[in-house]
Amino acid sequence: MTTQEIARAFLVPEPTVAQRIVRAKRTLTEARVPFEVLRGPDLRARLSSVLEVIYLIFNEGYSATAGEDWMRPALCEDALRLGRILAGLVPNEPEVHGLVAFMEIQASRVRARVGPAGEPILLLDQDRTRWDHVLVAASPRSSVPRKSAMLSVAPSAPTPFRPPSPPVTLARVLRRKRTGSPSPRSTMLSSSSCPVVELNRAVALSMAFGPQAGLELIDTLASEPSLKAYHLLPSVRGDLLTKLGRFDEACAEFERAATLTRNVRERNLLFERAGRAGPPWVRPSANRVTVKKAAHRVLAGKSRGQSSQGNNSKSCRCHLSLAICCLDMIITARNIGIAAIHSRMIQSG
Repeated sequence: MTTQEIARAFLVPEPTVAQRIVRAKRTLTEARVPFEVLRGPDLRARLSSVLEVIYLIFNEGYSATAGEDWMRPALCEDALRLGRILAGLVPNEPEVHGLVAFMEIQASRVRARVGPAGEPILLLDQDRTRWDHVLVAASPRSSVPRKSAMLSVAPSAPTPFRPPSPPVTLARVLRRKRTGSPSPRSTMLSSSSCPVVELNRAVALSMAFGPQAGLELIDTLASEPSLKAYHLLPSVRGDLLTKLGRFDEACAEFERAATLTRNVRERNLLFERAGRAGPPWVRPSANRVTVKKAAHRVLAGKSRGQSSQGNNSKSCRCHLSLAICCLDMIITARNIGIAAIHSRMIQSG
């Protein structure tokens, strides 16, 4: 992984990560630290850091920081391989098996996350028959039962384009948290100081209680310094605003997210979502259809009223059809131009 990718994973500035890497290499060289498998207390002390690195490698493969490709499947495979090796070295550590289970359930969707041309496909639009059912089945079936606590619910039987199962378990946990009844998972969520965990909790809240509940939590993260350049914050906010019907605000958030990401595929997806959630004069509207339908009605009326005029009627219909095509192109060009101007205005502030 590059310095840029590591910086993005830890949500810290790139120069800071570069300095840390240089210092770490110098320290390891001067201390002559051997390359060996740790045992006993030393192993437990470093296990969480190793798990974090493995997951960050997987995450970079699942959602690439930059480049032309939305995913880097080879990195996902490397992370899974390392996780399984670690599970073999420490078979009695439930966190290791839990991480492997989590990566397996995520990796099962890799093939369905991109289209024929490499374009991103969001979860609700995915064809579930393209999921890797071997990985789906492998994840819940483990010799360590406690790892299932890391999964909300196992996916239901796959069928093409079926929406995901409701997060029943997570919703119950969040309801307990709201009503004051403690639970292990709610305690874990509340004790975490990671803003990305809070962002994911906002998504879970929106699924359990509606978009407004998630939006309220996200708004508290707006001042978080580590999320200032994190494109997923405005992206999630734009999605929730769209669900609430606040299209102008959603458009601005999607466009802001698009300017923050360095991944070409993701940027195109975010600009596309901004176009769909933009102001009425940018969004695809009924105007074009209405004009075409009206023109066709006129054409049909003229053809009925002038049926006795023979060739003159055919000529009229030909000219009117040509006019419809020209009008269609003019309206399309107008919408594209307005959308481009609006995007520049948003970017320039």
